[in-house]
Amino acid sequence: MRGDYQQLVDEISAVLAAPATLEDRDFRLIAFGAHDDGTDEGTDGAAGGEGGGAGAGTGGPALDPVRTRSILHRRSTPAVRAWFEAFGIGRATGPVRIPPDPSAGVLIGRICLPVRHRGVVYGYVWLLDDGHLADLETGAGGGPPDPRIDRAMETAARIGDLLAAEARAGAELGELLRDLLTGPAVTREAARTELRARLGGAADGPLALAAVAPWALDVPDGEDGGPVPGLSALPGALAVCAVPDQGLAVLVRPRPADPAGPARAAADRLLRSPRAAGAAAGTGAPRHGLAELPRAWREALAAARAVRAEPRLGPVARWEDIGPYRMLTELPPAAGPDPAVAGLLRPEHAELARTAEVFLDCAGQAGRAAAALAIHRQTLYYRLSRVAGLTGLDLGEGEDRLLLHMALKRARL
Repeated sequence: MRGDYQQLVDEISAVLAAPATLEDRDFRLIAFGAHDDGTDEGTDGAAGGEGGGAGAGTGGPALDPVRTRSILHRRSTPAVRAWFEAFGIGRATGPVRIPPDPSAGVLIGRICLPVRHRGVVYGYVWLLDDGHLADLETGAGGGPPDPRIDRAMETAARIGDLLAAEARAGAELGELLRDLLTGPAVTREAARTELRARLGGAADGPLALAAVAPWALDVPDGEDGGPVPGLSALPGALAVCAVPDQGLAVLVRPRPADPAGPARAAADRLLRSPRAAGAAAGTGAPRHGLAELPRAWREALAAARAVRAEPRLGPVARWEDIGPYRMLTELPPAAGPDPAVAGLLRPEHAELARTAEVFLDCAGQAGRAAAALAIHRQTLYYRLSRVAGLTGLDLGEGEDRLLLHMALKRARL
């Protein structure tokens, strides 16, 4: 399907004799087309904030700061996005001219062709206009549009049909993935059978899951392109779904040389969404085939919980790397802390609790613990004696140390 988008964007570039860029409604690059006019100017791609990305040509008109950021970060800033959306592109049914705004770093004007299907906007085609399209009649003034504009809008409508079909297919895959991960046994079996049919050979190969938790479903759609990102927003993703009260799940195919890379990259991108405010992310251990994905989902959620407990593990943690939290996240929810440590966990004793945790993290080595805490060794011994008095535990006994250490880690969760 990517090739179909490229062909259609190339058609628009050829019809209007201008570089064209296609982006989804969240301003992420899908395809770009270069107009070959015999000069050494390349495409501008996503110049000025239309999401840009690798491959969005070089040379051509002046490189404005917004385009530079777009190429480096693959999406525009909220301020630049607001500038474009202020011209009503999300409601427009025809071409929209957008003037430059040097104060925002947008040095070159644009013509935006909204990409719609049955009244719903799915993306935008951007045409860089450095003045050569100034006489092109778009129809906005009440007069008939230039026939080239009509042809370009017809092509944009075909793009809208493709994007809508892709969105429907992605939504169906997401529903199947959600049923597989969290549904009852009968539903899981049916979902696994259908997913295998939809994904083809990929379903029986290596697979990995990433979790972003929590994931807000009540953010207005205009903030981030809808409750669940489309597959076009997550290169390499096979399916994506929101699991209520748990998080967002992304199914990806690992690379042999970097099994955790694709899942980590998808999670890292999702953490930049407004829907992931305050969220953490984790990945489960890669699996072969669909059967063990429910277990991989629990691992990914556990890794995300571990990041919230220990930010040093994140922003995206692998299940294999979260150490004792692999066991702690498997335990059922506790009604409260262990009685021995309840007093130590009161807010007024936060410094003592931190001292005990660092001491135990350092395997009971006083020198290492004192250095990590930046305190004198005698201060460490004094604090540990107070910990022993509050808890009644003997820090010279292995079992007491184990209880205290695990209780402190559990409290973080």
